[in-house]
Order: sequence, then C-alpha cells, then structure tokens
Amino acid sequence: MVTADTIRTAIGVIGNGTALVLFLSPVPTFYRIWKKRAVEQYSAIPYVATLLNCMMWVLYGLPVVHPHSMLVITINGTGMAIQLTYVTLFLLYSAGAARRKVLLLLAAEVAFVAAVAAMVLTLAHSHERRSMVVGVLCVLFGTGMYAAPLAVMKMVIQTKSVEYMPLFLSLASLVNGICWTAYALIKFDLYITIPNGLGVLFAVAQLVLYAIYYKSTQQIIEARKRKADQVAMTEVVVDGTRAGSNTGGH
Repeated sequence: MVTADTIRTAIGVIGNGTALVLFLSPVPTFYRIWKKRAVEQYSAIPYVATLLNCMMWVLYGLPVVHPHSMLVITINGTGMAIQLTYVTLFLLYSAGAARRKVLLLLAAEVAFVAAVAAMVLTLAHSHERRSMVVGVLCVLFGTGMYAAPLAVMKMVIQTKSVEYMPLFLSLASLVNGICWTAYALIKFDLYITIPNGLGVLFAVAQLVLYAIYYKSTQQIIEARKRKADQVAMTEVVVDGTRAGSNTGGH
C-alpha cells in the first residue's frame, strides 16, 4: 500500500528536479559574463535575493527547527551553492561600486541569517515556535522571489511580445510550484504552501500571457527580420552605386 509519506516524498523529489532547472536557468548569462570577463549591464540583485531565500529555507528545514524536511534542505542547499557560484563570478568580473554593493549585501545576508538562527534557537524552545518564526520570514522572501516575474509580465503587456519570457521557464515554474504546493498540502505546511501557491498563480498568468501574445510576437519578429533585410539590401545597393561611381571616375 502506498502511504501519504511515500507520495509526498515522490512529489518532493520531482519538485527538487524542477527547482534545480530553475536554479540553473541563468547559466547562459553567467557563461557570457565569464567569456567576456565583464558583467556588462547585468544586475546581481536577483541572485543575491535568491541566495537569501535558499539560506532561509535551509534554516527552516533543519531538524532543530522543522523536523522531517530533508528534501527542503537538499534542494535549497544545492540552490545556495549555485547562487554562491553566480555571485562569486559577478564579484570576479565587476569592479568599484558594483562590487562593493554586492559584498555589502552578501555580508548583510549572512549576518541576518546567523542572527535569526541564533535568536530562534535560543529564544524559541519548541519546533512549532521555531517553525513559525523562520516560516513567516521564508514566506516573505519566497513570495518576493516568486513575484519577480511581475516585471517581465508588465514588459510583455507593454510590448505585446513574449520574446523575453521563455515558455520553458514558465512551464518549469508551474510544475515546480504545483509539486511543492502538493508536497506542502499532503502534510499541511502553511509556510511552504503560501509562496508556492502564489508561484503557481504567477506561472499560470505567464502562460496565459504567452497564449495571448504569441501571434503578435511572431509578427514583431517577422517585421524586424524584414526591416533588417531591407536595410541590408539598401546597403548593398548604396555600396554598388558608390563602386560604380568610383569606377566611372577612373
């Protein structure tokens, strides 16, 4: 007989896989940074924010805070390592004020998580209270991370183009949100349910926008391509005319 715990574990493993896909999605960006040896106009804020979110969830999943949460620890521990790699690359290839800002944010995050851990472990003397304090903070940070796509969704509506909102990532976000919401509901965990439930809503909204603006996106891309072809043909004609004039001059 399949137990609820077995189903919950299976769903959590799938959730780990989809979350890993999301954590690894910025790899092309950082490959470009590494190749060019420069951060260009990229911001480190999303990766620093995700790092804080992962650290808080690792704290939440510790046996002394919320027992039987090993899958929460494994994926968020992995996420911490991945985000630290991103932030390290950003620090290596940035300079001046940008680097100092990231270093200060990183130091502030570590100090904040350490302070929360020390306070919770010394002042809260039950798993319920520890889970509540850390869980509320996780909900706040997790909701902020899931709300980040709102800026992209706004751009989609303004430009009527989904060119910069990849379908694959929206689908991965949806599956990830569904998995972790189901994981939280089987053994009801309010603190995991809230941010992931919101994640499902945001992902569905992205897919709806994708369906609405897919045709207009194709039209925009085609128009851009035609314009580029026309510019190229114009340059060829101009170059040919100049060449003919030069020949006639001789």
